[in-house]
Amino acid sequence: MVLRRAAVESPKKVAALVDLVNLPTALREFAGGRSQMSHLSFFLGVWSHIKNNNLQDPTNRSIVNCDEKLKTVLSGRSKVELSELPMLVKLHFPKAFK
Repeated sequence: MVLRRAAVESPKKVAALVDLVNLPTALREFAGGRSQMSHLSFFLGVWSHIKNNNLQDPTNRSIVNCDEKLKTVLSGRSKVELSELPMLVKLHFPKAFK
């Protein structure tokens, strides 16, 4: 529902999220060897990795304790706030030209 409304309001932004992009080597290893992936599906993969491996801090759920696999994606940081996740993932995806 939200994605549909966003597609109507700003289709170029949504297209940038769902278009396939060639992944760098470090991201390919995290994505299970896939060479192309959209920004949105990669971010969802990061989020599912965090949830499946129980990487959220038990005392402060807004902090993620990164394992070695996640550190390759999140600039080598050992702890990341949830609000920083989209920005750190976005660094790996090139900005689309207008």
